[in-house]
Amino acid sequence: MKRFATLTFTVLCVTVAAVVVAAILLPAALGLQRYVITGASMTGTIDRGSVLYARLAPVRALEVGDIITFAPPGQAKPITHRIVSITVKKGQRLFNTKGDFNQAVDPWTITFPQPRLAKYAYHIPYLGYFLGLLSVRSVRMGLIGLPALVIAISLLWSLWKSAGEEVRAEKTARAAVQQTSALVDGE
Repeated sequence: MKRFATLTFTVLCVTVAAVVVAAILLPAALGLQRYVITGASMTGTIDRGSVLYARLAPVRALEVGDIITFAPPGQAKPITHRIVSITVKKGQRLFNTKGDFNQAVDPWTITFPQPRLAKYAYHIPYLGYFLGLLSVRSVRMGLIGLPALVIAISLLWSLWKSAGEEVRAEKTARAAVQQTSALVDGE
């Protein structure tokens, strides 16, 4: 039973590690950018705590209805909103955006001078909370230390058990030798 519990715990740790690695590294290898959603403006479509994956798309190919991640005018922190209208003035595309949960369209009309912009590909709900926890040093240490501690205890237990079996085998062998000696001496 104990061996089953240890094996189950090990499989669980390896599975969690594989999922985290896949969620972080695989999308990057596929050319996707990762954003943790911290606001509520897209609630219902992409909830707070989700991790959004976006692919860089040509600005000229963006359409009404696309969800994009961009830095609004005067802000450095990017937001994720839906394009609600595109107008063209003097050959330049002007975008109006809105968060799906917001009542009103964003107060800005924005142009994107860069040739490509992050366009929504998919999201994973709640993964952002886990990634946020990983930014806390004590949590990272616990996630590394706990499995290491379990492995160390398991190894020590195995060594202790093996040593005990050796001691029992020696005692049994000595007892057998003593019995044999007593039988030989008694004849």
